[in-house]
Amino acid sequence: MTGVRNEELLELTHHSVTQYRLPATGEVVPLLQIAPSKTDTERLRLVSPELADVLSAIISRLRGSGGMVSLVAAYDVREKVWNPPMPLLFQRGIGSERRAFTPTAIRKLLINALAATGLTNAEGEALSFSPHDFRRIFVTDAIMNGLPPHIAQVICGHKNIDTTIGYKAVYPAETIEAHRAFIARRRASRPGEEYRIPTEEEWDAFLAHFEKRKVSIGTCARAFGSPCIHEHACVRCSLLRPDPAQRVRLAEIRDNLIARIAEAETEGWLGEVEGLQVSLAGAEEKLSQLDRGHGQHTAVDLGIPTMRGDR
Repeated sequence: MTGVRNEELLELTHHSVTQYRLPATGEVVPLLQIAPSKTDTERLRLVSPELADVLSAIISRLRGSGGMVSLVAAYDVREKVWNPPMPLLFQRGIGSERRAFTPTAIRKLLINALAATGLTNAEGEALSFSPHDFRRIFVTDAIMNGLPPHIAQVICGHKNIDTTIGYKAVYPAETIEAHRAFIARRRASRPGEEYRIPTEEEWDAFLAHFEKRKVSIGTCARAFGSPCIHEHACVRCSLLRPDPAQRVRLAEIRDNLIARIAEAETEGWLGEVEGLQVSLAGAEEKLSQLDRGHGQHTAVDLGIPTMRGDR
């Protein structure tokens, strides 16, 4: 309910619960004051009704019959110092003493609570959570329910919004639904005629584009409806995706170009040398591209679209 870090949780005191009066309405809202920790920045967390119920139960239990929350000194494992006695919310009685919870104690309590539930994951293994997992769950739940990421960043005390986004889990179903909603919004804002059924000629032209993508030394990635700016001199084109199986052929083209450049320089055909050098640079780049991708990518045959019989 808070998204706080484990160390911030253990530093919460009775004084951390404060209130704020809204200037517009005069309404008083409860706030939870998070002491500086990892980012050394103090921040406030709005207390929801559910969180208020939890905090109220904790404080009532600590007060007991005496009506006061005991002052307890806690050891700061990061700073290696003892903090002064404070009315910590996470304290317990051990014998006749009141002691602050430690990070180890929190982890053990969590492990025992999970074991008592008997819950398992998809593989049938017992659930295992760390306290920090609940911080990630908090961010995921908040953003998926509409909280802007930059607001979640402030609530969590992250210096960089990329850290906040990294905490959010993305599920396949969420990705699909978000994409479908995006397409629906885009269609609603564009002219309806853009989504008409294509004619036979338009569909045939679209299919022909994919049929013409295959060239002798690879695949042309030119966008549909765009002309070839290199007049089909594919070795020069940055849109050519060379086929690894054609590496020997590309090497032969490179060697041939080197020989032709040498001949042109010998004969004084300087105009031809310049064009050949452009082609040579393209061939060498294609070979380098194949070498960089060797062993890192696997070619996937996406096939050619086919028309359905009821078109």
